[in-house]
Amino acid sequence: METRMIAVPSRTKEILDRYGLRAKKGFGQNFLVDPVIVTRCAEMSHPEGAVIEIGPGIGSLTEALAKNAQHVIAYEIDAGLIPVLQDTLAPYDNVEIILQDFLECDVADQVKRLKEEYGQVTVCANLPYYITTPVLFRIFSLGNDIPYITVMVQKEVGNRFAARPNDPDYGALSVQGQYLYNIRKLFTVPGRSFNPSPKVDSVIIQFERKQDADLTIDLDDFFNLIHALFKQRRKTIYNNLREYLKDADKAKQILEQAGIPEGCRAQELDVKQIRDLYEVLR
Repeated sequence: METRMIAVPSRTKEILDRYGLRAKKGFGQNFLVDPVIVTRCAEMSHPEGAVIEIGPGIGSLTEALAKNAQHVIAYEIDAGLIPVLQDTLAPYDNVEIILQDFLECDVADQVKRLKEEYGQVTVCANLPYYITTPVLFRIFSLGNDIPYITVMVQKEVGNRFAARPNDPDYGALSVQGQYLYNIRKLFTVPGRSFNPSPKVDSVIIQFERKQDADLTIDLDDFFNLIHALFKQRRKTIYNNLREYLKDADKAKQILEQAGIPEGCRAQELDVKQIRDLYEVLR
């Protein structure tokens, strides 16, 4: 068995040279070349059962996950990487590579099967920057079936998910994520940890599903309200709500009943206050 991890820079270079590979910008590819990072990420991802990975690349993180999890399913959209993954991950019989766009697969059915066989299913991935948000919201839709999501994302996006009221990065993404999850930043990943090196740093964030999140509400409707409240950040919550409702008097009435001053802005409100506003509106 190959003793050097895939994420070791010299071995990554050998693999890329052997297959004549170059990172494809269209797929947001940046190959991890830091064995410490992939090991820490895998070990902190709660990999006790089965793990779903999106975008395995040449298998750097996949390998670390395979060493910790019972089973790993990796979704790869680039057909050219399948023979590479079959080669680099050949020593691990607990890895399943699927050539498919994660956003188009029947992931709910897959999760159900994995839960029955392995007990717990989590997600751990180095997400391509260009599909970070749609992938995360696809996973969010699976509810409590995915208790932990550990992902490497662009630092700016990670900051937005983890931001608190009155932070500069606090916005709709923060409220949506924090309504469903406890979110924490694990550690920063510098650009030099990738080949090629992106111009921005990344951060590994972890989402822990809240068991007491009320899922009886219409989440799409609630999230639409959140977007409306943050639509114009410099406007007061009254002005944004008025525009959303197309009714100035009703906007005033709703805010009064929710105990929210007309002159405040959405970024001053925590998740509970916004949820209470939605309850009054509903």
